[in-house]
Amino acid sequence: MTQGSAGTDLFNIRKAGVLLHPTCLPGEWGVLGQSARRFLDFLASAGIRVWQTLPIGPTHSDLSPYQSLSAHAGNPDFIDLEELIASGLLSAEDLGLAGMEMGRRSCFERAAARFFERAEASPDNAVHQAYQDYVATNDYWLDDFTLFNAIREAYPGLNWLQWPTELRDRHRAALAEFARQAVSTVQRVRFEQFLFHTQWQALRHYAHERDICLFGDIPIFVAHDSADVWANREGFKLDAEGQSTVVAGVPPDYFSPDGQHWGNPLYDWEAMAGDGYQWWLQRLDSQRHLFDLIRIDHFRGLEAYWEIPAHDPQPRHGHWVAGPGRAFLEACFGTFPELPLVAENLGIISEEVEQLRRAFHLPGMTVLQFGFDGNPDNPHLTHNHEPHNLVYTGTHDNDTTLGWYTSLDDSTRNYVNHYLGTTGDNMPWPVIQAAFGSVSSIAIVPMQDLLGLGSEARFNTPGTTQNNWLWKLNWCEVPAGLAGSVRDLAGLYGRLI
Repeated sequence: MTQGSAGTDLFNIRKAGVLLHPTCLPGEWGVLGQSARRFLDFLASAGIRVWQTLPIGPTHSDLSPYQSLSAHAGNPDFIDLEELIASGLLSAEDLGLAGMEMGRRSCFERAAARFFERAEASPDNAVHQAYQDYVATNDYWLDDFTLFNAIREAYPGLNWLQWPTELRDRHRAALAEFARQAVSTVQRVRFEQFLFHTQWQALRHYAHERDICLFGDIPIFVAHDSADVWANREGFKLDAEGQSTVVAGVPPDYFSPDGQHWGNPLYDWEAMAGDGYQWWLQRLDSQRHLFDLIRIDHFRGLEAYWEIPAHDPQPRHGHWVAGPGRAFLEACFGTFPELPLVAENLGIISEEVEQLRRAFHLPGMTVLQFGFDGNPDNPHLTHNHEPHNLVYTGTHDNDTTLGWYTSLDDSTRNYVNHYLGTTGDNMPWPVIQAAFGSVSSIAIVPMQDLLGLGSEARFNTPGTTQNNWLWKLNWCEVPAGLAGSVRDLAGLYGRLI
């Protein structure tokens, strides 16, 4: 019998969670310090036991966490610079100058210079030893990422396909010479990742002390302009110059009637199978050290993925191609038997996809906003939910529940009201209550829904590139009694641990 993640208590004990990306947290100097701790304190007081984020890697200018510069690295914008004052790596004066003229990069440069000066003076100190251990443990991705980022800084505005040929194609001598000339930049980028690791692990410890687990997200595909593709071209369907020959997307579905052209390069799964999917196993391993649960976004791409010719911008001209399926998941669970995976099984999901998910006992997702198409057999309606799955009021790709409800036509809105036994006056709480009352083991509610916000607080609209990933939490908008109300609801439906 194929073993998946069903044996862990994470999916067998009823609990409630909140979806909020760290970029939504307020924080003048970063969010992984006091800002994130305050949010965890709120979750603990509300009886929430799961904090779900989106991917936490460094982003491109469009801010999408699903198009990261690295599948392993943390976003240095999350690092709380104020936390560096106590250790003497920065001063209050440094932050004052940063606010006026220096910027975050200059702060990191100053902090890195002081850190390495201390290391040179006292190479055996505990912090420097922790840094060396971190670098040695993560060298399988960190060396490529630091060099990739340093080259990006040397050629601003260019993707790696536009770099000088010898750097684009990773000529050993050219890379060594660049690294020699850019040693301070390479050191700073490496130091930033160590800081992210240190602050994230401290935050994870803080969460665990409050019985809160961290729930991460792995996009199945990676950005073309990333350290991953630049350093591992043999694992992707690229031409001799590194251009994609085919790209990822989806056919027309609920989110986009014309389909979506994501543009991500597609994996050469045959090549990846040659070494037992080592690139993916390393990716999963790095996320295991960041999160307690991990969602694979677009899980259906492991069974079959939508392949679009790179020269054709129309998603509808793509076609389905078989993915690695069972062989891939057997390699994953063979290496990590208790891998706590969740399958994002939304969109166009075939029976073959569900058979693959069930074969490995992977929890799937239901979204209440998707339930009201008039079909009583709709799997997103609460009477069709399954205990092992997760239920959401909405996801980061949906409108807020209040925004969704107010945009419904009269017939659908009446159906929602009738099903939930409400007049709709106190939306979105009837939907939140339905999620908490579901038999599904984990109920997740976006923070915007707990605040009762409308479409102005929508985080992302799939298929668009403007005005996404920008919403910020304002603690002044959090009602004083909200945590108590959420805790009462969690207790009513057996979601308090």
